[in-house]
Amino acid sequence: MPKLKLPTKSPHIDMTPMVDLLSLLLTFFMLTTSFRPQEAALIDTPTSISEKQTPDKNVMTILIGKDDKIYFNIDNGRDTSTKVRANLLEEMGKRYNIAFTKEEIAKFSKLSSFGLNIKDLKKWINAESKDREAMEVGIPTDSTDNQLSWWVFNARLLNPDADVAIKGDAEASYKTVKKLLDMLQEKKVNKFALTTTLVKVDIKASDIK
Repeated sequence: MPKLKLPTKSPHIDMTPMVDLLSLLLTFFMLTTSFRPQEAALIDTPTSISEKQTPDKNVMTILIGKDDKIYFNIDNGRDTSTKVRANLLEEMGKRYNIAFTKEEIAKFSKLSSFGLNIKDLKKWINAESKDREAMEVGIPTDSTDNQLSWWVFNARLLNPDADVAIKGDAEASYKTVKKLLDMLQEKKVNKFALTTTLVKVDIKASDIK
């Protein structure tokens, strides 16, 4: 009597749970991811081989554009726990007799670098993002009203652990850079980092002696 041969079936994997999980993860990351705010100016930094990255928190960044305009930033718009950025705006408002609303302070906390006279800062905060660039004329650094020095001074008081980074354009003048370094030394800031663009160098065996 011949044996009965049962038909073979190829294995079937139900992909529905995996698709559901992928959709949930994608939705989660879309809702929780926060993008870094756009910088006030496009800075073409010099190149170097240093691989140390600038942190997103506890960092005070001073930017120098190719037109020698100076911009200031602290914590890159990620002021969610320390509230340094919010407190800094309040302190500067007290010094220059400018009252910022709670809504303006909250909005400023999420923004990035800025470069303008503090008397125009309320208008800058409330402006549309596409209109802010035209208002960026640089923070005053003249001897009669060196607003940059007060931004640095108050930021250091509020967060003494903040690292100072200088992000200068490759075409910025030496005179402006020196003036900035002199100001930092006057405020007892003697340790800072220079932000550059990473260029990896391939080392050949023949180059090793």
